[in-house]
Amino acid sequence: MRETAPQRTAPARARAEIDLAALRANVRTLRGRAPGAALMAVVKADAYGHGALPCARAALEAGATWLGTATPEEALALRAAGIHGVRMMCWLWTPGGPWQEAIEADLDVSVSGMWALREVTEAARRAGTPARVQLKADTGLGRGGCQPGDDWAELVREALRAEGDGLIRITGLWSHFACADEPGHPSIAAQLDSFREMTAYAEERGARPEVRHIANSPATLTIPESHFDLVRTGIALYGVSPSPELGSPADLGLRPVMTLSASLALVKQVPGGHGVSYGHHYVTPGETTLGLVPLGYADGIPRHASGAGPVLVGGKWRTVAGRVAMDQFVVDLGGDEPEAGARAVLFGPGDGGEPTAEDWAQAAGTIGYEIVTRIGSRVPRVYVDGTR
Repeated sequence: MRETAPQRTAPARARAEIDLAALRANVRTLRGRAPGAALMAVVKADAYGHGALPCARAALEAGATWLGTATPEEALALRAAGIHGVRMMCWLWTPGGPWQEAIEADLDVSVSGMWALREVTEAARRAGTPARVQLKADTGLGRGGCQPGDDWAELVREALRAEGDGLIRITGLWSHFACADEPGHPSIAAQLDSFREMTAYAEERGARPEVRHIANSPATLTIPESHFDLVRTGIALYGVSPSPELGSPADLGLRPVMTLSASLALVKQVPGGHGVSYGHHYVTPGETTLGLVPLGYADGIPRHASGAGPVLVGGKWRTVAGRVAMDQFVVDLGGDEPEAGARAVLFGPGDGGEPTAEDWAQAAGTIGYEIVTRIGSRVPRVYVDGTR
């Protein structure tokens, strides 16, 4: 997990500025959208590329009461970094995972099937303390989770037996939407019905979960009947819209947290007909100036945005000229001659005229989640705390 002390300077090549005040404001907005539910701040994948530890701390300061990670290793790293006394859940397990370490770190662990229940109960015996277990139902996403019917009945029965033996505590029942980012999709109502049926089945047989939860970011924002006891907010925490169909971040009351920029490594004049970058997929239409941006696909800049990715230089939008290479790409400055070292802003909130992560997603044919999450470790995260 990367963490840098709050500062206003960074190595000159590139920086990803992380606005923790914006993150706190997003948490408050999301809490306002689900006033009757607790809020889980999902900080998996290094907080979607923003830095798990500082973002976790900021989210907790703003009123999140749970943290969520995909892997147990992510959650254990947060505990090791000093985050204690807060509920933390991890859900992506494989056989042989660190169950005992998770139990001893007071993590809530997800169980989707009998193999996982067997492993966590064995670990609880070794640890001498009950495991905090959340049973996951597959209500229609078709990934993790236990299928309804006989599979769910067996999992619930055996989990209740293990709870009776003092090996586990069933702390939650949960699931995940497939299409919550597509308003009106018929699977949304079907999954809610299935979730209600599966949780009711478990509760009728004696389960007493502390929390029931299915809502992700888009459901938190647009499906109030899905909020139950807890909402799990990931991408919305970082001010990225879960889907253009739901509106822009501003439409949703959110502010993007990451601003990615670099210093031009070179500005030079070239004649017309000059090929640019590998394969010469871009050839200058006339005499012009080229700017070299020292970021590439090794830093997470999508190669699929070659010839399309937008960059703000000198107050004007430029476009990636030719292919994005491993460490760098070129923009055609159209004859303008900024100094080497001038700032090139790839994306940010957009209120300074710069592109947004969604603009890059559109250029690359992907989603905003991927744009921010893939920014690599060669780009230092610089934490700022503006007053917004």
